[in-house]
Amino acid sequence: MEQKTKINAEDGRQDLVITREFDLPLELLFKAYVEPDIVEQWMGTRVLKLESKKHGSYQFETTDPKGNKHRFNGVIHEFVPNRKITRTFEMENTPFEVQIEFLEFEKLTDDTSKLNMHVVYRSVALRDQMLRLPFAQGINMAHNRLQDIASKLK
Repeated sequence: MEQKTKINAEDGRQDLVITREFDLPLELLFKAYVEPDIVEQWMGTRVLKLESKKHGSYQFETTDPKGNKHRFNGVIHEFVPNRKITRTFEMENTPFEVQIEFLEFEKLTDDTSKLNMHVVYRSVALRDQMLRLPFAQGINMAHNRLQDIASKLK
């Protein structure tokens, strides 16, 4: 089955671009990224903090199959409702360094929208290390859940 979330990672670059079209109105797609109860559902994680505003921050916690807790967090640098979120992303207690994410939300029609994520890593090696994980499958599964959950909120 073709993955709907596309990842463009050019050789020798320290960034990647993730795109996904959703059968959701723009406002609902954006809401799925900023409302803690919706984020928890599609990400399968616990939202400890989510300040959806400029200079806000967030902290999420997930539990792996062995019962180990993992946290990830970041700072929101830019927040324009229904348009963009610029934030850092860090997984605590892992070898992965902080990355910066530029999320842009685009209206396609009244009932469809697109998410463009530009993710920048400190080095090509760090980006490539991330891509060796089941990264593409994970983000596709998460975006599929986002589509399913948010569709029920229409």
